[in-house]
Amino acid sequence: MDYQADHMQYVSPLSKRYASNEMKYIFSEKKKFTTWHELWIALAKAEQKLGLNITDEQIEEMEAAKDIVDFEVAEEREKVVRHDVMSHVYAYGKRCPKAEPIIHLGATSCYVGDNTDVILMRDALDIIIEKTVQVLRNLAKFADTYKDLPCLGYTHLQPAQLTTVGKRAALWMYDLVLDIEELERRRDELLMLGSKGTTGTQASFMDLFGDDEDKVRQLDSLIAEDFGFRGAVPVSGQTYTRKVDYNILSSLAGLAQSASKFSNDLRILQSFGEMEEPFEKNQIGSSAMPYKRNPMRSERITSLARYVMIDALNPAITAATQWMERTLDDSANKRISVPEAFLAMDGILNLYINISSDMVVYPKVIYARVMEKLPFIATENIMMEAVKKGGNRQELHEMIRVHSHAATLRVKKDGLNNDLIDRIAEDPAFGLTKEEILAAMNPSLYVGRSPSQVTEFLETVVQPILDRHADDEELETEINL
Repeated sequence: MDYQADHMQYVSPLSKRYASNEMKYIFSEKKKFTTWHELWIALAKAEQKLGLNITDEQIEEMEAAKDIVDFEVAEEREKVVRHDVMSHVYAYGKRCPKAEPIIHLGATSCYVGDNTDVILMRDALDIIIEKTVQVLRNLAKFADTYKDLPCLGYTHLQPAQLTTVGKRAALWMYDLVLDIEELERRRDELLMLGSKGTTGTQASFMDLFGDDEDKVRQLDSLIAEDFGFRGAVPVSGQTYTRKVDYNILSSLAGLAQSASKFSNDLRILQSFGEMEEPFEKNQIGSSAMPYKRNPMRSERITSLARYVMIDALNPAITAATQWMERTLDDSANKRISVPEAFLAMDGILNLYINISSDMVVYPKVIYARVMEKLPFIATENIMMEAVKKGGNRQELHEMIRVHSHAATLRVKKDGLNNDLIDRIAEDPAFGLTKEEILAAMNPSLYVGRSPSQVTEFLETVVQPILDRHADDEELETEINL
């Protein structure tokens, strides 16, 4: 191999850098064309069962060669006929001369093209679901470990009431729960195109079976059953409705949204110094600044997620512009947009599994940041204690507002420490000693039901999903580059 020449052609980063080998195989030419072979075998078996003159010998010959794809023969033939399906019918027929007369009998190109696409999407969804469940599994351990650790909660990215590190993880997890349920539903509801013919009328099969509608209906059912589907679409043009592709990619885009929310949160938390994604021993964070520990994996999730979300527009526009019973402007777009959505989502999940399996938490930094803001957060409790001692709630509220703004100005303008507690202790209107005020400075008093919410969520929502996937192998992912 000419090493230099090998690096002089465009190679998709999805294949080179991001997606796993198992996902790349699903959308490989080998998998595509061997699935065509399997579909031709399933068609022949169903037609034989329903009475057509197809021999066991012909089927056995096809089965013996089902995993062999004569790429060179097919490619040379396509240069002549300019038709990919008929080129592979030709190549398969040369490999199976006895079966050649009955290969693709009664079918149109979409019999292999569309049915294969559905099969590949189902297989790819299995991988996506399994990997998403692994992320959920990782985050469940993390949330349980840190369900009691108070941290600053944010609204508008401004410090608000406290939450816990584990409770924040539960928010990431609930998004994934919704995604898993959506992906499983989409997968389980998938139907094959079946054998519908050129305009979806099944006219060619009606001719083959002497206008026996029952046999034509059975043909669809037998093929779908052969591939483990619950049936074929009830009506179609030449193709299944392209809304199916949109529904699948829309679900992937939803999962991408969840992953991006997580990665953006982690990037911010890493900037605060509260948490970090895993950082390898010899990893370089910056070419110019050796001290930096950039959140490169989280950034990559954000980047790939953006691509998946935008990619879902492709099948949306395709579905909207299909003319009558079919047009071919879906083909080139579909060949790119559907596989790349799965490859990119696979890359995202590889990163998400890797990060969530070993996130680093810095409790002392979290505590310091909490204590910096806690005097402000605790003012409501302090005010209530002062009211118990005879203070006027409205007057105290105004005093706290004045003291808080003065303390904030001292911190932001003068760079000094937060002296709000001292200001309140020195104000006789509150009637509280500094020691009494400091008793309210325990962060755990301000996390509400966060710990029990996490426990309840893990037990009632997450665990049933993990139980459903208890037989799945625990996954670890290696980041390629």
